[in-house]
This record gives sequence, structure tokens and C-alpha cells, in this order.
Amino acid sequence: MANKNEKLIEEIGGLSVIELADLVKDLEEKFGVSAAMPVAAAAPAAAAPEAAAAEEKSAYKVTLKEAGSEKIKNIKALRSVVANLSLTDAKKAVEEAPTVIVESASKEDAEKIKKELEAVGAKVELS
Repeated sequence: MANKNEKLIEEIGGLSVIELADLVKDLEEKFGVSAAMPVAAAAPAAAAPEAAAAEEKSAYKVTLKEAGSEKIKNIKALRSVVANLSLTDAKKAVEEAPTVIVESASKEDAEKIKKELEAVGAKVELS
């Protein structure tokens, strides 16, 4: 059996591109099949973004969009909600807004940070 397949593969390998195209057409006609990719195979790939959108996010990026008018209150609030944030880093984040404060936070933590910062006049975005 393997010998028969090897001979067939050898013969197909010796054909030109035009001869291969003709062979494919002949095989399609003979067996009533198509070498084209089925359209139904593309449908699940198109549905994937919708399924991903339906799932709730597990990690949120917290961005300080605008610090507001009271810089000191914003710095204090930022230091209270973000662990291990130095005074210098907090001041820099407030002064250089918009700034990403937390790259990956749980939904509860992200909402807590947002609530605390908005309480002192900052504008925060979760994404």
C-alpha cells in the first residue's frame, strides 16, 4: 500500500502547477467534492469575539484620567488604595494624568480604587 502511495506522490510531484489545477478539477468532478474550504468552518471564528464579549472580564486596567483640583487629596487617596506606592510615584501619577495606576486588578479592587479616587474629585476609567 505504501509503495502505491509513494508512486502516486512521485507522479503528482512531477506535475506543473497547471497540470495540478486540472487534476484537482477532474477529481472534483469525478467524486462530486470541492477542494474549497467550507463556509461553515469560518462561522465559529466569527462568533468567537461575541462569546468573549459575553464573558465578564476578570482583570481591569485602572487609569487616572484627570486628577481634579485638589492634588494633595488625590495623592493621599491614591496612596491609600494602591499598595506599595511611594509618595513620589503617587505625586507623579497625579501630575502626569492620564496615567495607568493598576495594570491588572480584580473587578472589586478596580471599583474600590475608582470609588476612592472619584470621592476626591478625580476622573478614573476602568478598561
